[in-house]
Amino acid sequence: MKPSYLSRRSFMKSAGLAAAAALVPARLWGADTNLPNVVIIYADDLGYGDVSCYGATKIRTPNIDRIAAEGLRFTNAHSPSATCTPSRYAMLTGQYAWRQKGTGIARGDARMIIQPGRTTLPLVMQRAGHRTGVVGKWHLGLGAPGEPLDWNSEIRPGPLDIGFDYCFLIPATGDRVPCVYLENRRVVGLDPKDPIRVSFGKPIGDEPTGKDHPELLKMHPSHGHNQTIINGISRIGYMAGGKAARWVDEDMADTITGKATDFIEKNKDKPFFLYFSTHDIHVPRVPHPRFVGKSGLGPRGDAILQLDFCVGEILATLERLNLAENTLVIFTSDNGPVVDDGYKDQAVEKLSGHKPAGPLRGGKYSAFDAGTRVPLVLRWPARVKKGLSDALVCQIDFTASLAALTSLKLVRDDAPDSFNVLSALLAESSAGRDHLVEHAGTLSLIKGDWKYIEPSKGPKMNRNVNIELGNDPRPQLYDLRNDLGEKHNVAAEHPDVVTKMAALLAKIRKEGRTRP
Repeated sequence: MKPSYLSRRSFMKSAGLAAAAALVPARLWGADTNLPNVVIIYADDLGYGDVSCYGATKIRTPNIDRIAAEGLRFTNAHSPSATCTPSRYAMLTGQYAWRQKGTGIARGDARMIIQPGRTTLPLVMQRAGHRTGVVGKWHLGLGAPGEPLDWNSEIRPGPLDIGFDYCFLIPATGDRVPCVYLENRRVVGLDPKDPIRVSFGKPIGDEPTGKDHPELLKMHPSHGHNQTIINGISRIGYMAGGKAARWVDEDMADTITGKATDFIEKNKDKPFFLYFSTHDIHVPRVPHPRFVGKSGLGPRGDAILQLDFCVGEILATLERLNLAENTLVIFTSDNGPVVDDGYKDQAVEKLSGHKPAGPLRGGKYSAFDAGTRVPLVLRWPARVKKGLSDALVCQIDFTASLAALTSLKLVRDDAPDSFNVLSALLAESSAGRDHLVEHAGTLSLIKGDWKYIEPSKGPKMNRNVNIELGNDPRPQLYDLRNDLGEKHNVAAEHPDVVTKMAALLAKIRKEGRTRP
């Protein structure tokens, strides 16, 4: 296992290796101009039951549904983790985040978590000849470990050092400072006479906080989120300066969607790979006024409508440019749903019978399946037939699968937990991966119809968000075919299965890799 952080010298040496790799002519890596464009649309905190093609009846998501209707919908697809940073880390590296220290939910000023020099999903696509871009939420840290992070100068390393040719970022999350956009290596619209300062410890500057000045808020926190006020919303962390560069939450979806469609437009004449990471439906949920009140489910529902609109804009751009036929579009979510996640936005009061997790138990942060079983729909008209798949797949598999699609060979240390499930993604096989480790506060293992949750001593509930975490000092075993809602722990009735599952999980943990 690689260390979570490198020395400054080693880190920059690795960055140099990554840059050198990126300069290798694509044709030497098997580039094929007939390869599809690839667009991954990565929603935030969207649950299995939040989408109408997965059974939601209180809200309609016609553009997401359209991808499913014109392509493939998965019923047993998973994010790598029940929270955001580890899911993104695992998807881009092909390594389970729980193997690597420092991959928990990142602070707004976290240093770069993915080390330059390693093989990543964007680097695979870049080597195959694709122009690569990431737009939207990042939340994987920026800057070199052990070095000060100066938001007022060029920021290195960042996405450009791990395989992306272009980036336009929300550096962390909408509820954390700094509340600015980063394009490539610099904060967008920054006035050098008003430098940015950020702190996640002591207060800085004279900006009012939500704790001390609730009368200035247009949205109040329910727990935490009571520090510096930006755009009438108090955040996690303290920020001073950078007033000209600060985002307006209501415009965020339009801003990042515009950057995503611009990337497609500028690269329409050659293969491209776009990782479009939306902010919706993460808190604070402050959709544009044209969506406010339209869902009947409060700001959370309105944000789902806004998310679906953004998906529609991507699809419309592909069609306008005659790219839809040979573009693989994948829509999914970084983890399961959460309703009240820190702001009083009436998300709980206005559910009105809507079930964000659908038939599943738990949610974001949880070891139960609602934490990681997420919507996954894809469309590639030139190759993928319409249909439904119950194959076990995970976002961590994107690296190995897209490497196979582009005829690139991964070496042993690359993407150590990423399986090649390309045949399942292309609807050519009903078989997915053999097993999957789910990650919340504790680890779970799915193999066949069985799901094993290892014993743990953590709390049973996250009281702030009112979600069961799945922790129990006893082993848990569920038959997912007959008990998708994980209501009946059958560990006592099947001690032999528990023993085998526990042994396999221990082996996976010890060996440090699972990719065949």
